[in-house]
Amino acid sequence: MNEELIEQIVQSVLARLEAEDASAAKLSEKAPAEQAVEGIPDITQIDLRQQYLVDMPKEREAYLALKEQTPARVGVGHAGARYRTATTLRFQADHAAAQDAVFNDVPEAFLADMNLASYTTSCESRDEFLTRPDKGRVFADDTLAEIKKAVPSNLPVLLYLADGLSSTAVLSNAKDILPVIQNGLKGYDIEVGDPFFVRYGRVGSMDCLGDALSPDVVCVLLGERPGLVTAQSMSAYIAYRPTANMPESRRTVVANIHRGGTSPVEAGAFIVDLIRMMLQKKTSGLDLPI
Repeated sequence: MNEELIEQIVQSVLARLEAEDASAAKLSEKAPAEQAVEGIPDITQIDLRQQYLVDMPKEREAYLALKEQTPARVGVGHAGARYRTATTLRFQADHAAAQDAVFNDVPEAFLADMNLASYTTSCESRDEFLTRPDKGRVFADDTLAEIKKAVPSNLPVLLYLADGLSSTAVLSNAKDILPVIQNGLKGYDIEVGDPFFVRYGRVGSMDCLGDALSPDVVCVLLGERPGLVTAQSMSAYIAYRPTANMPESRRTVVANIHRGGTSPVEAGAFIVDLIRMMLQKKTSGLDLPI
């Protein structure tokens, strides 16, 4: 092995160490509060759109500009024929977060802190909710009677939360988005009932509640199926006088509500405008001119 080859190897190793040190320093500056036990940084706090792990790149700035346009895992480099350890660990962490979002329930303490009454659909467990979507759209007779007793009928707007397929979405967004919608509607003198929470709730639960309570507009803020980009995504499904078995085209959807998409505050303001328009036009979905 000649000296020139040794020099190339040394420079390559030094460049890699320098890049890793810079990445660690950047993470420490951006999220000092997100440090795990014994000072190990939380890798889930790294913005994948700003992380570039290719050794000695020739077009680093151009590739970073491309990465800014997508959260896809590009520019992750490799170690031999395999992914780097950091890339593999991040994939496993994001997959674990997605599983937690699907299989964990929204804690009762969180609902109590937000002063939200809680009702459960016909599902008796999380497993049944995942395997029987039809049961997540309806309520048992006694539960429906309880809702009717607590929630006024014929409200202009019925607003509620449902866990859907991501309890994490509710925990991450509810405290920001609910007050915006409530205060925005009140600012337009539009009466909205006290929001509540539906456990094991699907989108179609709004149809059942529409039939039972006859509100003009129903808006459900629901946790969406998580992916590897985020487990915090929430959507708002809104409909004018929804009924059982109505076509999906009658729903208006505001999707991708989370810190990396449309912020909860911005989404809440937009939802208020949509609800106001539905009440004026007396329609929703594809028939609503936006």
